[in-house]
Amino acid sequence: MPGLPTLDAWRDRGRHLTVFGRDIFVVDTAAVEPSCTDLVILHGYPSSSHDFAHVLGRLSARRRVVVHDHLGFGLSAKPTDEAYSITEQAEVALAVWRELGITRAHLLTHDYGASVGTELMARRERLGLPIEFASLTLTNASVHMELANPRLIQWMLRNPRTGPIVARLAKESTFSRNMRATCGDPSAVDDDEIATMWALITHGGGRDVLPVISRYLDERTRFSKRWIGALTRLDLPAHVLWGNEDPVARVAVAEMLVGEIPSVTHTPLPGRGHYAMIEAPEEWADAALAFLDEHEG
Repeated sequence: MPGLPTLDAWRDRGRHLTVFGRDIFVVDTAAVEPSCTDLVILHGYPSSSHDFAHVLGRLSARRRVVVHDHLGFGLSAKPTDEAYSITEQAEVALAVWRELGITRAHLLTHDYGASVGTELMARRERLGLPIEFASLTLTNASVHMELANPRLIQWMLRNPRTGPIVARLAKESTFSRNMRATCGDPSAVDDDEIATMWALITHGGGRDVLPVISRYLDERTRFSKRWIGALTRLDLPAHVLWGNEDPVARVAVAEMLVGEIPSVTHTPLPGRGHYAMIEAPEEWADAALAFLDEHEG
């Protein structure tokens, strides 16, 4: 896609914070209209904050937007001695927002980021949080594992025996095939986009930590009652923004969420897949902003 930032250009767009002794990469835009509530974003697996490069300008036209790379992802540190649990990623997110002085924000989550987000919703319900959320957006996230269809390579990576081998042998061409297979329109994601995504996945020893990170699929099953339970009792405005042609986080997941979250807006995106913010950035961003603007204040 013309004009999309390369890895180096994206690095220049953000900065690193030290969180629990680890470097975490953050892109933080300025607030254009200070009266608008901030927006914080949690990206998906196995990619990075760069997934939102297409839509960042549109999302930040009025409000401050903060998106960081989870520990082990993108341009953040990728130490080999971490467990990379979802609860740990929730702690990292809270620490990033605290460091940036964010006390109230809309929360937008994609894929893996939704598991981090639902952990935060569970903590909010039981213990409270140091940040007040104005709303929650879930976009193409397999939070109902019984309805989802993860790619075969995800199952192979999460297996302690096969994971390290698969990660070591994986190639950009393999990633490209799997990435395009999740799209409603595979041609909507060009070669430069794929190359940058792959460079960010493998940057800084990413292959070494990918098998451990991939075990988050087990956590989705183990903590299903905690995370889904929090959604069924959610007292925030919620948005289910979904690419309906997603073969991984299938439309049945969206339909289940719409049926169980109390105050929910459902925006289906026909013909779009797992990375709708990349496939159709204007359409996706306009839908996201329509909900945020409706629940401003």
